[in-house]
Amino acid sequence: MGTGATTGEPADGKKSRAGRNLPAAIAVGLLLGAAVIVSLVTVKEIFIGIVALAVAVATYELSGALKRADGIQVAFWPVLIGGQAMVWLAWPFERNGVLSAFVVTVLASLLWRFRGGTEGYLRDISASFFTAAYVPMFASFAAMLVVPHDGVARVLCFLIAVVASDTGGYAAGVLFGKHPMAPTISPKKSWEGFSGSMVAGVVGGWLSLTLMLSAQWWQGALFGAAIVVVSTVGDLVESLIKRDLGIKDMGNLLPGHGGLMDRMDSLLPSAVVSWLLLRLFVPA
Repeated sequence: MGTGATTGEPADGKKSRAGRNLPAAIAVGLLLGAAVIVSLVTVKEIFIGIVALAVAVATYELSGALKRADGIQVAFWPVLIGGQAMVWLAWPFERNGVLSAFVVTVLASLLWRFRGGTEGYLRDISASFFTAAYVPMFASFAAMLVVPHDGVARVLCFLIAVVASDTGGYAAGVLFGKHPMAPTISPKKSWEGFSGSMVAGVVGGWLSLTLMLSAQWWQGALFGAAIVVVSTVGDLVESLIKRDLGIKDMGNLLPGHGGLMDRMDSLLPSAVVSWLLLRLFVPA
């Protein structure tokens, strides 16, 4: 996901100006989107399973990147198992289940790291807490979106706003991007791309909330704008993490995208904001 590019290498037949293998990226995006939509229109619990699988893969990628780049030892098994508990407990118990699983994950991580001795203990535990909060806890809000009777519409509104933001920003950045937004963090992100994201995100939020959840137009527009801002922040946070670690991608699982974690950067914080705003605007 992203807010578009301003500069990049000339097209070489495979990569776009934004540096992606565009055909592969589109194909992977369509396949992932189709899997989510099929789960939502058939058995909603399958969507929880998709979120749980994505969390497991992203946890593995982030933990591996931290270890390879800086020797940081995340308490992998407590975070992996605890992360699954957060996602699956979000269905029957919502916030209470997620919070309880997170607290147990923190305690288990503290104990698990004993085996590594004193050197780097605080560093590793801090990374473990960050991983548990950033990946499974944030993703659990996406799982909570689907719980109400109109949960399918809530998830679709969330996804439409994020995809609209990404698509609008990508197109505007490639076509018009000239002014870098955060050159020291992500040189290819531009203010023109952000503007494209904002226009597309606001329109996507407005249409999806009014048509699917019978919300007011201004609520949909505000929802879309908030998702654009949070998605952009999520992109920049991910870029900061990768620059700090000195890596380009978290993994190589998805052709044209990098790792799964590289595609979840804007989705994770957006899931939290989507749940909060939809709960406020359209009480279940």
